[in-house]
Amino acid sequence: MTSPTSTAHGRSARHGMAGLTVVALVLTAANLRPAVTSLGAILPEVRVGTGTSVAVAGLLTSLPPVCFGVAALLGARIGRRFGTAPTLLVAMLVTGTALALRATSGSGTAIVLWSSGALLAMGLGNALLPVVVKRWFPDRVGDATAWYTGALAGGTAAAAGLTVPVTDAGGSWRLGLAVWAIPALLAAVPWWWLRESRGPPPGEGEPVAPSFDSAIGQRVRRQPRSWALAGYFGTQSLTAYVVMGWLPSIYRDAGASPAVAGSLLAVLMLVGGPVSLLVPALAGRRVDQRPLVILLGIAAAIGFGGLLVAPAAAPWVWAVLIGVGMGAFPLALTLIGLRATTTDGTAALSSLGQGVGYLIAAGGPVLIGLLRDTTGSWQVPLLVILALLVPQLLCGLAAAKPGVVDEPPR
Repeated sequence: MTSPTSTAHGRSARHGMAGLTVVALVLTAANLRPAVTSLGAILPEVRVGTGTSVAVAGLLTSLPPVCFGVAALLGARIGRRFGTAPTLLVAMLVTGTALALRATSGSGTAIVLWSSGALLAMGLGNALLPVVVKRWFPDRVGDATAWYTGALAGGTAAAAGLTVPVTDAGGSWRLGLAVWAIPALLAAVPWWWLRESRGPPPGEGEPVAPSFDSAIGQRVRRQPRSWALAGYFGTQSLTAYVVMGWLPSIYRDAGASPAVAGSLLAVLMLVGGPVSLLVPALAGRRVDQRPLVILLGIAAAIGFGGLLVAPAAAPWVWAVLIGVGMGAFPLALTLIGLRATTTDGTAALSSLGQGVGYLIAAGGPVLIGLLRDTTGSWQVPLLVILALLVPQLLCGLAAAKPGVVDEPPR
């Protein structure tokens, strides 16, 4: 017979572990993009300081989705083999170490090498955080996803906005890059304490089997809905990388000053913060997420349509609407947790959806840049982006329809 004291102690321990998991989740999410936006903010200075060629600089801009895609495809297998918490512990340690070493680089090759290491480790975080959500918060998938997508947006904006001031204050681009190693290493600390935890708190959710049931992964891969989710994730990621890479250029070519063009991108990213909190929370409270897919698609279509037809007429409105439309990213992450009933199913769906999705996105910025150079304007590239919203909508509607992908056939 269990005494009231032991029951209360067990409940307190479970709450403590859940709270520590929230801290780990938020800190890790905040460190999944600074390697990208910190380098982008001072890339001209890094190029001069290391003698990096234009070709290598172009490679650096294409690395994130490629590394994220490869890491996501391997993420479920690595997480099963070593455990989710130990894998995330190592991922954050590798991220911090690689970012610190990148700041000491003396060549473009070294920048690419250490950036790749950090991005691959961050990609494991991308793949495994939905598993953490499903494992520890199975009844609060939307809320928990909102916590970490909000932190991800905050970390992205912080690195974009603070890297230049840190560089100026320290008088060196190396300090501007190195400083982001510190929060990554700090994010490893809670995973150290959680590394022995192999399953959810006792009595909450399902225990994670020590060995992975490969039938679940095969079942997930055979479901058309899983591939629809991969398509939704991929098309929205492609659009997002195009926006981050080319939106200031689009506005500058429309007559905006460099300062205003940069401010418009900053506004778009700031809009992403509350959207990243709101969309997953709303999605988690609904059985059917298709209305959200439609609303986000409409916002993106109006925003990009405005850029195409009259970019200078209401530039701030277009930026805000595109920022709202990019809520498709946190929605896609939320769907990963909602479309699987088991932790293993979530891991398989996350690996497939993000792995294939990021690889779909990898060529987007390059293709759009080539179209711009070939046609001499942004008309055709923007038409292509608008056209891509159609498969994004169709894939999103299929993925957001009620149902799961990891239940055995009846």
